[in-house]
Amino acid sequence: MNKKFIVTAVGCLILAGTTAYGLMGWDSSNKEIDELKGQLADLQRQGKRSDVLSSISKQMEEIAYEQRKISDEQREEAIQQTEVANQMRQRSEEERHNAIIAQQNALASEKRALEAYELAEQQREAAEEARDTAETLSYLALGRSLGALALTQFRAGNQEIGDLLSYAAYLYTDRYNGDVYYPTIYQALSQSSHSQMEWNRHNDAVYNLEFMPNSDKQLVSVSSYGEIFYNEVNGTQLKTTPLFNNKNYDFRDVYIIPTNGSIYAISRNNFLYIKNGKDVKQLELPLVRPFKIQLCHDGKHLLLIGEYNLAELDQTTNTIVEIKNLDYKVVLASRLDNAPLLFDDKGRMHVVRSLKNIETRKVPVTGQVTAFEASNRPHLQAYGMKDGTIYLYDNKGNTRKLIGHRSRVSRVRINGNRLFSSSYDGTINLWITNTEKLEPITLYSSNNWIIYFNYDRSKNYLWLGDQKGNLSEILISVPIMVERIKQKLKRDFTKAEWNYYIGEQIPYESFRQSKSKGKEGKQ
Repeated sequence: MNKKFIVTAVGCLILAGTTAYGLMGWDSSNKEIDELKGQLADLQRQGKRSDVLSSISKQMEEIAYEQRKISDEQREEAIQQTEVANQMRQRSEEERHNAIIAQQNALASEKRALEAYELAEQQREAAEEARDTAETLSYLALGRSLGALALTQFRAGNQEIGDLLSYAAYLYTDRYNGDVYYPTIYQALSQSSHSQMEWNRHNDAVYNLEFMPNSDKQLVSVSSYGEIFYNEVNGTQLKTTPLFNNKNYDFRDVYIIPTNGSIYAISRNNFLYIKNGKDVKQLELPLVRPFKIQLCHDGKHLLLIGEYNLAELDQTTNTIVEIKNLDYKVVLASRLDNAPLLFDDKGRMHVVRSLKNIETRKVPVTGQVTAFEASNRPHLQAYGMKDGTIYLYDNKGNTRKLIGHRSRVSRVRINGNRLFSSSYDGTINLWITNTEKLEPITLYSSNNWIIYFNYDRSKNYLWLGDQKGNLSEILISVPIMVERIKQKLKRDFTKAEWNYYIGEQIPYESFRQSKSKGKEGKQ
């Protein structure tokens, strides 16, 4: 091959290759152009979308801006509203606080008003009470004064005016809840109602008197002159029937069986008189100077008490069943806890449960006890002494010393809040035990020793025996006294008498038609 052919061939090949390559490149360019066009179209579409999105985004930004603006405005407004709300809440708190303070002030004002009202009521009540107290004291003083005037009139022999005065004394005292047992008032009532009667029956000192069962009008009395008398009251009369009369005997006590009325009387010279219906028995006793009969603690036997020994008597057979000698002297016998009680000469007291069971204790007072009484309602113990003193004990251990008698106390009796006492000084005193200041009210006074007293079942009358052998009946019921006086009033006060004794400032009233009233009956 020649060189020219080769060159031409090579050039043809190169041209062909170049053409082919160019065709390939053109085709590739066309494809690329198409791709670019496609990309351009895509870009154009994306650009439009981007514009739309940009526009939308811008609009959204504007909307967001507007919303933020609105939100800021709302936030500002919310802040302002919060501030307003806080201010309102603060004002509300202040107003609530002010309301609480106002309420507290109102309550305090109401409290002060109530306190002022209560104080005013208390002052009014105190004024009324002071007025009532003054009026009460005035009338009570009037009652006591009228009682003293009544006693003066009785001593002068002016019974009629004395009766009017004694009734007026009672009326004004009772109407104003005063003490009708005040000495001048009680004594005026007693004298006006003729509340004391006396009969001389025995020849020597009366040591005991006891009522028959279920009777306030029949009683048995015994004396140191050896007398046992059966007495029966009929109005102002006393019918006396001797059951035994022998001056060689010295009777110191009588005991009557409540169930059958059997009478037991004991004499210092070892003699026991027994009367059961119509049957009479006399029993000699193995005792040293016997002086007292007591019901045994078992309620079935009688305890016969001597100075140095005791004997137990069977009530059914009336025989001595047991004797006990004592190593001390018995100076007084009474009862405690439903059992016989003995006081000895050594300052001791002995409760006899049985002859085999005697409880000994020390007497709580110093001196010789001459009378004793115990009561369960109220719980009191009274010790009467040889020097006239009375010691009163309660269940709390409190002791009160009663001064009123001038000599030996012979007997004490307790009835509720009333203590009765008798003495050798010739008086019977009444003590009201539930009062702060215990002062004696003399129910009876004589020149004779009072050895013994007793009251009837109704406790309206006291019966007493004295050293001269007298038997006396004393009315102690104020209502009965007042009723007696009202029945015997023959007239009323004249106007002049009223003004003189009662006073012009007190409204006049008729006592003959008057009835005791409470304080509401004041005029």
